[in-house]
Amino acid sequence: MGDNFRWETFFDALPIVLQGLGVTVGLTFACFGFALLFGFVWIFFRRIPNKLIVPIVTWVMEFIRSTPPLVQLFFVYYALPVVPVIGVTLEPFTCAILAIGIHYSTYIGEIYRSGIESVDKGQWEASIALNFSTMDKWRRIILPQAIPPTIPMLGNYFIIMFKEVPLASIIGVTGILAMANSYGALNFAYLEPLTIVGIIFLLLSYPSSILIKKLEVKMNTRFDKNALLEKAKKKSIPDMNLKESDRIV
Repeated sequence: MGDNFRWETFFDALPIVLQGLGVTVGLTFACFGFALLFGFVWIFFRRIPNKLIVPIVTWVMEFIRSTPPLVQLFFVYYALPVVPVIGVTLEPFTCAILAIGIHYSTYIGEIYRSGIESVDKGQWEASIALNFSTMDKWRRIILPQAIPPTIPMLGNYFIIMFKEVPLASIIGVTGILAMANSYGALNFAYLEPLTIVGIIFLLLSYPSSILIKKLEVKMNTRFDKNALLEKAKKKSIPDMNLKESDRIV
């Protein structure tokens, strides 16, 4: 890797950088879980039959999506404590969950919306005909059909979020990037610890992306109506070729 790269420094930095792996992975799951839940909040407000609320919520979502996550991290950590009335000071880890989680909840909310809109109109009518309550309609009919096809897209955002979480090091979250920078500052060697960070992300992200792609193919096959129709036709062809005497009556 060149004269500047030292393997002894690499192996010396490795255990120190790995100390932040649990924080990075834990923060990723925490942000993703928060985004999954908060995505339903956006859907709830956007489905309120009010001509004033829906445009406001839509504008807020667009504003959040159009603002870099790094700016939102700075705002939650540095600006939120001095906001009039609110004025709350939070731990860096909590700030990261709020900033990154809310940012990606806007995208996940759109994924939920596409899944809900893909549910056949007849299913909505069936829930009304069966006199289901609003809770039962969503819990037993709509969500079980809307959520499974969105799982691959949600998985893709999980991987993206995993790669965005190191931004939280800028506000003091001691993940692998923060540990690498700390080691580099103390030992005047940044190449080796940052190389370790890159390798860790590669080892965790690449297999996950392959798994997500396989899951996407499986889900697309399972929920593609045209594919299901073709499968049904193939099953019916042998039956059509049976002799009249072979048919069961």
